[in-house]
Amino acid sequence: MFGKSRDIGNRKPLKPAPPAPKAKTEKAAAPLKATAARPAAPAPEKPAKPEPPKVSKADQEKQEQYYELKARLHRKLVDQLDITRVTGEESDLRDQVRELVVALVDEENILLNFSEKQRLIEEVLDETFGLGPLEALLADPSISDILINGPKTCYVERKGKLELTGIQFRDNEHLMHVIDKIVSAVGRRCDETTPLVDARLKDGSRVNAVIPPLAIDGPSMSIRRFGTDPITWDDYIKFGSVVPQMVEFLKGCVRAHLNILIVGGTGSGKTTLLNNLSSFIPDTERIVTIEDAAELQLRQPHVVRLETRPANIEGKGAIAIRDLLINSLRMRPDRIVVGECRGPETLDMLQAMNTGHDGSLTTIHANSTRDAVQRVETMVMMAGFELPLKAIRQQFASAIQLIVQAQRLTGGPRKITTITEVQGMEGDIITMQDIFKFEQIGLDSEGKAYGKFMATGIRPGFLEILKSSGCEVDSSLFERGELPTCDG
Repeated sequence: MFGKSRDIGNRKPLKPAPPAPKAKTEKAAAPLKATAARPAAPAPEKPAKPEPPKVSKADQEKQEQYYELKARLHRKLVDQLDITRVTGEESDLRDQVRELVVALVDEENILLNFSEKQRLIEEVLDETFGLGPLEALLADPSISDILINGPKTCYVERKGKLELTGIQFRDNEHLMHVIDKIVSAVGRRCDETTPLVDARLKDGSRVNAVIPPLAIDGPSMSIRRFGTDPITWDDYIKFGSVVPQMVEFLKGCVRAHLNILIVGGTGSGKTTLLNNLSSFIPDTERIVTIEDAAELQLRQPHVVRLETRPANIEGKGAIAIRDLLINSLRMRPDRIVVGECRGPETLDMLQAMNTGHDGSLTTIHANSTRDAVQRVETMVMMAGFELPLKAIRQQFASAIQLIVQAQRLTGGPRKITTITEVQGMEGDIITMQDIFKFEQIGLDSEGKAYGKFMATGIRPGFLEILKSSGCEVDSSLFERGELPTCDG
């Protein structure tokens, strides 16, 4: 076969003639034409890709005119508004200012129908009292995440699925104004020297913003919503995220002062689960919460909330979670609740759990309980102490009694997928055993994962601790088999 190919390659007709450059070019081109003339197999037809809807130039001009009109009205409102003469609650203030906006719109003498006029008035008021285009999204309780990729692109998450919205900002400057309004309300800033910032809204929703030069396509903002009506254990049961028997077991573990670690990936519901687990803490105990951006909504009367502080414009004055955690030990806490461990503060958290602060809770990013152990080992090493790996694992095994894993499954449903007991050490290995777990069966007609909650048949070793704390747990709960669900 190789000899045949060599012969074909040495045939004289394929060699270019040497005499003149022109002739050489012509003869060299001839075989290419012959090759092109060969019949080729018809290529399979590819379905045409749907093109994004194009905005006509007239529509763009109309939109720009609308933005200019709204900006002009807002400037006039700011110039004419005498804040000393406007008093009362925010709803009353809005009504009083609305009258002025209506008068300003009438002065423009622009032909608008009733709905267009009302929309213009509301958007001007939103710019004045709220967060501009975000107000319509924040008023929708079905939205769990708001994701802004530059001024012209905004996605939301509803029931676990992303949707593109028609919400737009005028330009980068408009979006930056809204970001500044959010972060300045919590004493933070976002500029070229601090292009990354974490903040929160009034309702506790978590905000992260990234601006140029880090964000190439314009300012980017992510809002994780918690809403004014937080998710409760009844909601967990109704949504099928957990079964009542597991809730009662977790309640007993919290009341018995077990140290609990919540693990899960991004968007799995760790913070919501932490908030609900903390609801089982008795009202008689003193709780200290430590967070990067305060978002926990504990309902107990005796709660001290601590929040980190970024560095100032000179790069000084930063207060990290680790600093707050060390200080909290001097505040006589009964419980320490850390929103998330993701750095060297993990070592301080383990030490606090090992030195009499039982019943503490925290979260960590990990895809499984075994991954959580490895992440804790890595983050403890970040503290700068050259501890042997075995010593770190011994700290973990003696500090943590229970690991609860939250997971976001295919199609969006969030479940408590495992409740795991940390049993101790065998040699250099941390031994753990699942007590309850969720077994996925498949996907339903909507593409959402479904399955069943199972008891593994393992009785936890801390049952005596639960009983001594007054938390009676029926031993039949741990018999191997499927746990009955609640028909919600």
